[in-house]
Formats: sequence, C-alpha cells, structure tokens
Amino acid sequence: MDKKQLLSQSVLMLLLLIFTSCSSDTEQQEEEAPTTSLQEVDDRITVIDQGLSGPEAVRYDPDQDVYFVSNFNGSSSEADSNGYIAKARPDGSIDSLKFMTGTEEAPLHSPRGMYITGDTLYVADLKGVHGFNKQTGEQVAFNDFTDFEPGFLNDVAVDTNGTIYVTDTGQARVYQIKGSNISIVADSLADPPNGITLDENNNQLVIAPWNGGQIFRSFSPADSTLQDFITVESGGNFDGIEPYNGSFLVSSQNDSSLYLISNNQESKALIKTGPEPADIALDTKRERVAIPYIELDRVDIWQLNTEER
Repeated sequence: MDKKQLLSQSVLMLLLLIFTSCSSDTEQQEEEAPTTSLQEVDDRITVIDQGLSGPEAVRYDPDQDVYFVSNFNGSSSEADSNGYIAKARPDGSIDSLKFMTGTEEAPLHSPRGMYITGDTLYVADLKGVHGFNKQTGEQVAFNDFTDFEPGFLNDVAVDTNGTIYVTDTGQARVYQIKGSNISIVADSLADPPNGITLDENNNQLVIAPWNGGQIFRSFSPADSTLQDFITVESGGNFDGIEPYNGSFLVSSQNDSSLYLISNNQESKALIKTGPEPADIALDTKRERVAIPYIELDRVDIWQLNTEER
C-alpha cells in the first residue's frame, strides 16, 4: 500500500470515529433529556381505590378533613338506585364506603358533581339535586328535575346568597334553585356546560366548556347574562374546575391533563394524568388536588407544584 492510499484510509477511519462519537453523544443527550415538564407519577401522594366504582367527582371538606367521592356504581344514565358517596381520609383510606345513598323515595342513581355550603353537601344526579348532611350522611333535601327533561345534570355550585346552580351538559343549560323553585338561567349554550364553580373574589359563577369549546364563560348572581371570561388554546372537553390562588384548576379530557388557567388568558399544564380526568377537588389544607378516573375506579391525590412550572 503506497503512502497516498495509507493517508486516505487514515482520513476515512478518523471521519468514521468522529461520526460514531457524535452519534453516541446525541443519543446520550436524547436519553438524558426530560420527556415532559409536567408532574409525573412520582409526585402522586396516594390513591383512593378501596371499593370505588365509577368515581365521577370528588369534594374536599376542610371542616372534617375528608374527601367525598361520588360513584356511579353502574350505569351513568339508568335509574338503577346503585349510586353512592364514599367518605375517604387524606391518606387514601376509606372512612365509610356508602356514606350517602339517598332514600327509598329519592335514591342516588349516578351521582356526579358536588358542592358544600354550611353542613350540606349538594350532589347532581340523574333526576335531580340531592342535599345531604355532611356530618351524618342523611339526605335532607331533594329537588326533582324530571319536569325539565334533563339531559345530563353534571355539576353544582352555590353562591353567597345560597342560590344553587346546576349544569346540564346534555341540554346545554344552567339551572338555578331558589328555595324549592327551579328555573333555567341559561339555555342553548354554544358550548355545553360541564363543571361550574363560584369565583368568590369576583362574585361570579364560572363554567367549564364541554364538547371542544375553549371559552370559559361566567355570569353574576345579579345578572345571568353570560360573558366570555377566559379563552385557552390547549386542552378541551373540560370537566372539573376549582378556584386556586386567583386562578383556576381545570381537568381536560382531550389531552388527559390538569391545567392552571387565569383571567389574563394564561394557561399551563401541570399534571399529565394518564386516563381521562373527571371532576376534581382541591385539598385546601395541603395544597393537593384529587383527580378521579371513572374507568379505573380510582382517585389519585397529587401534590400541587405550580411555582416551578
């Protein structure tokens, strides 16, 4: 082999060595790079899963330091009288599995969103809204909605005057209950309403949109005219909504994520939940969020970590 051939072979080997080294470095960088900035499963504190069956919503009670979990326990659309509300502790253990079941005349069928005011836990169900004593589990009220032919009564909120608001995702409506009187507040909404909550800072009700809508609308107890409140660019099929430090936590089923949104139109994903998240609850004592998964018969408890994201 002459000197020219030897030089060419040496250059070729050097180039091959450089290419292999660069490829190895690139692969190592790709392996080391984080796959997501969202909170992962290690941030999950615990789970509630003992005896749950189709958990659709969670509500935290700071007075008793417990979680209430509504369970379909069967069909979400059949009057099977199988629904129940479980009472769970913050460590994930069950205090009472079927703590609330309704009465023989007005049983729970497929309970959904809940809201606490005073000692009463209000629950949206197949045929109406139940009221339970949160201490004893006894049913103390039932508002029958069958005359309105509801599509899917979904979530509940109560304003500072004690007026109860109920979303109907199936009929794209919002109802209100004053005393024993039920009326329609908003009808034929452009985006069917799912979750609803009270924004106490601004004394208004805020609605989470379903069916692809990305405009969160609001109205005041004094004026039921809906106003565009927050528009987001990510997520969709929003379910639960909870006020949090001047902003709102919302669960998105389109991308299985928990978002933090604010009225300056900012939004950011905090947690990648995996399965589709339903109606969430905020543990105000520990800065945690409870996320139910109907299909998994489970509720995950996550530690919120918003400052780093």
